[in-house]
Amino acid sequence: MSIRIPRGTQDILPGEVEKWQQIEKNAREICERYQYREIRTPIFEHTELFLRSVGDTTDIVQKEMYTFKDRGDRDLTLRPEGTASTVRSFVENKMFGDPNQPVKLYYMGPMFRYERPQAGRFRQFVQFGVETLGSADPAIDAEVISLAMSIYRSMGLKKLKLIINSLGDKESRKAHREALIQHFEPRIGEFCSDCQSRLEKNPMRILDCKKDREHELMASAPSIIDYLNDESKQYFEKVQTYLSELEIPFEVDPNLVRGLDYYNHTAFEIMSDAEGFGAITTLCGGGRYNGLVEEMGGPETPGIGFALSIERFIAALEAESVEINVNQGIDCYFVSLGESAKDYTVKLLHQLRTAGYTAERDYLDRKFKAQFKAADRLNAKYVAILGEDELQANKINVKAMATGEQTELALDRFIEQFKELGN
Repeated sequence: MSIRIPRGTQDILPGEVEKWQQIEKNAREICERYQYREIRTPIFEHTELFLRSVGDTTDIVQKEMYTFKDRGDRDLTLRPEGTASTVRSFVENKMFGDPNQPVKLYYMGPMFRYERPQAGRFRQFVQFGVETLGSADPAIDAEVISLAMSIYRSMGLKKLKLIINSLGDKESRKAHREALIQHFEPRIGEFCSDCQSRLEKNPMRILDCKKDREHELMASAPSIIDYLNDESKQYFEKVQTYLSELEIPFEVDPNLVRGLDYYNHTAFEIMSDAEGFGAITTLCGGGRYNGLVEEMGGPETPGIGFALSIERFIAALEAESVEINVNQGIDCYFVSLGESAKDYTVKLLHQLRTAGYTAERDYLDRKFKAQFKAADRLNAKYVAILGEDELQANKINVKAMATGEQTELALDRFIEQFKELGN
């Protein structure tokens, strides 16, 4: 019986994984500039966490969570997203008492959703996310969006489109909710069962329905923009002003809802405008979630964040033909002739690696030419050649592969003299 990988998952092999590492390294470096610190939370949590935070009317909770009972009959769920776990940790570890406020965090790791696999969408996928907790300043909203755009731009993406909207505060959402119910209720029977169940619980989620997106009532649905109170309007205007000052182009889309219940005020998505990218163009999504910390049992604490998919990031790079140079090569490859010389390279290899160089040797007893071919495949900068005669004379020949120039070094001063070659 041949055991194959589960549907909706993938192996990331050498040669490809280096692209992931480069993206992750770049994202970490940018977060450091913005003073965000990494947080690592469990891959599984109590199911109640996601029921309370993500919302029981969302597709994630209703259809996509990997939930199971442990041996203690406790309901546990593989995390479908990162914000809920981060906020839970923020409350549980009393990070609201940290003298450095707001608390700026980022995370990176696998998430799990049971959905139909398609291009750029997997059942196990990797998210990079950012959360800022403790500030209601619209400048933080602009900073978070700016950070996300910086990560994409720094890797060479240019065909990006930023969409923003305001979901308003509680008062604004309440007025909009009532308007949506009045709008959809007379013909709700024409909508899918999900939309029918959402009518009273969270009618705004109807606007995010994939099945009924072409229904005529969708286009004429009341816009949240028309129901924003003065405070919400001013907040949204401030965010737009800051984005303009940061020279970040954006479009306002009143139909942008986001798929999670905890959002309010600013909501945004970054999309790929690259030709041929695919039907699902969203690369990153986020927004403000004032009230979520209180829902988790913490003090009143405003928050905002985003999450992006590494898989879709790579797909966007490919769509724009952006190359990530992953074959950096190695500093030195040892070619040996004779048993004694081969044994001696074990020590030299260790010394070179200990000195901070990347190095390799032959382990397959290949012939002289085959060893040089292996050095070429590894893109070695230098090849160190050691035979029985050189070993007896306390010498080793080092060849620069770019120029063909060969230098003779003393074996007992190999590391010291090898360092001088690169200067």
